Amino acid sequence: MGTPKKKKKKNQTPESQFHLDLNLCSKNKDLRGAISLVESAISNGTRLNHHHFNALLYLCSNSVSDPSLKDFALLNGFRIFDRMSSAGVSPSEAAITAVARLAAAKSDGDYAFELVRSMMGKHNALPRLRTYEPALFCFVEKSEAEKAYEVEEHMAAAGVSPEEPEIAALLRVSSETGRGEKVYEYLHKLRSAVRCVSESTAKIVEDWFHGEKACEVGEVNWDVGEIREAVSRNGGGWHGRGWIGKGEWVVRRASVDSSGQCCCCGEKLFCVDINDEETERFAQAVAALAMEREAKSNFSEFQDWLDKNADYEAIVDGANVGLYQQNYADGGFSVSQLDAVIKELYNKSGKKWPLVVLHNKRSRALLENPSNRNLVDEWIDKGILYTTPSGSNDDWYWLYATVKLRCLLVTNDEMRDHIFELLGSNFFLKWKERHQVRYTFVRGNLKLQMPPPYSSVIQESEKGTWHVPIAGDSNEESERRWLCITRPSVYKALDEVLPNADSILIRDNFGLRPCTSGSFVNGNNLHGDLDSSETSDSKTGVVTGKRKERSFSTS
Repeated sequence: MGTPKKKKKKNQTPESQFHLDLNLCSKNKDLRGAISLVESAISNGTRLNHHHFNALLYLCSNSVSDPSLKDFALLNGFRIFDRMSSAGVSPSEAAITAVARLAAAKSDGDYAFELVRSMMGKHNALPRLRTYEPALFCFVEKSEAEKAYEVEEHMAAAGVSPEEPEIAALLRVSSETGRGEKVYEYLHKLRSAVRCVSESTAKIVEDWFHGEKACEVGEVNWDVGEIREAVSRNGGGWHGRGWIGKGEWVVRRASVDSSGQCCCCGEKLFCVDINDEETERFAQAVAALAMEREAKSNFSEFQDWLDKNADYEAIVDGANVGLYQQNYADGGFSVSQLDAVIKELYNKSGKKWPLVVLHNKRSRALLENPSNRNLVDEWIDKGILYTTPSGSNDDWYWLYATVKLRCLLVTNDEMRDHIFELLGSNFFLKWKERHQVRYTFVRGNLKLQMPPPYSSVIQESEKGTWHVPIAGDSNEESERRWLCITRPSVYKALDEVLPNADSILIRDNFGLRPCTSGSFVNGNNLHGDLDSSETSDSKTGVVTGKRKERSFSTS
């Protein structure tokens, strides 16, 4: 039996063969081979389409980094783009991005930016972040700060958000050109965009604070109360009111201990919350979504009830706690687990009962069991239990209550469904970090896992200092390095008007801790203030005295 003959390939058309050969050149990054193919194809009357032009422009833009190919890539790249235009082929976003990279490679940021600006009108294409990068980075390299800012403004108008590389570039050009107000602006944009910065971004930040211009920026007169109020309103960790003080900065690499205290300056970092505006928008969004999915009258009734019963510091997802490690098939629900959580919260919060949200179907079942009836009746009498009506999803109730009252939420629920429906994952994750209390029961013993004492995110204190976390190889917070950036002159001025502030003890949710420059979180998760006239009993945590707002000068 002879060897079977291979089937002959069908004859390829010149167009099909060109397409295959061009794809191979693209795969092998063979620019010269691709250009030779194109010249041959054009001479044979082959018509180039979108795919061909995109592949060729991509090859050209990727080849400019090779010194031996750069001139060849630039020459042919612009020729191909001109041929694309003359052929009436409207360029895609990918094609425009490639040509913008070619323009930037010859230091023509203006042309790269003009290409982007023409997209939505002339070419009916939407720019992406990568489309803006060539012009932006080109302007930064040439220290053309105003043009770089113009690119960012156009990005904002197009709904494109910069990420760390773009913000770092803007931060760099602002620093190098001595634009202190823009450095301040971009530090805050960096704070909003990333949690921990790269080493290269950290170097840009260090260079600014080591420079002469950084010593000159800042206000010598500022209102302590106004700054604290801004910190409170923003959810802690930043005030956004501008540089505080004048004079040299001290920049050090630091570590932060498990309580959130910086080893260099001694300041306590915040567990950063969403700000007032975001909180209100979040509450409205939850309510709107709940109204879509719930009976409007039922949820409106809950909103009215909550307005009249707003003195809770913790909300408990009753079903989540009661069903933890229980046999779902048997309908198991542990009243003892729920009671343990209630009592632990009561004891830790200065004798204040939490609010337990539970579906009325479950609460009726508990009341029908004689062994549970007395305890459940006690919860109802003390205002601990809110039962949601039939047909409702109790998730909306405990989520809304937590957001509206700005308090803690005891649940192990990851709330993944809500993340996608509300205001974005980054926003929601920040809120969860600050408010969610997880729990475990080991051999019947409850352990509450409180929110972390601080957030690994860029922070600006009411003293005007900055703490910048640096991304590293380890995910362990104890091993993280930070930039600690302080102004000794400001510390001196504050010590004169706030003596012994760090020795004052205050009570926040579930415990006493030292007051740092008078700022703390009270029982409602809002920031309060202490000054040198205020004291706190180290045993009871009761704060006495009145806040005095001061203005002062470091000069």
